[in-house]
Amino acid sequence: MKYPISKNIPDKVTTKTGKKIDEINIENIMNGSITSEDIKISKETLLIQADIAKENGRIQLKRNFIRASELVEVPDDVILKIYNLLRPYRATKEELISIAFELKDKYNAESCSKFILEAANIYEKRGILKA
Repeated sequence: MKYPISKNIPDKVTTKTGKKIDEINIENIMNGSITSEDIKISKETLLIQADIAKENGRIQLKRNFIRASELVEVPDDVILKIYNLLRPYRATKEELISIAFELKDKYNAESCSKFILEAANIYEKRGILKA
């Protein structure tokens, strides 16, 4: 697979709602057939990018794409909550553990859950948890 995937395998590039890349254009936006949900990336497209990263020896980038693919189904307000909790001194260890289990149990976001559990331990070691 070669990058960019939108040029090399455009039939595989879809939005979260299943729209094809060529459907995202000014005309469709102006006539109302494209909404904000239609321009969000799909889990499958992110996993294709993860495969390309792996093929090119970019293992950390692959992991990032996998985590991103897990977050596609997580509501924006939950993602913003997590973002704020991951800032130094914003969450207790228990709060981070709780959000990690919510990601795993409610959204099947296993990699993201592990990432936050790891962050909770690191934040504890560095003394940057909320008191």
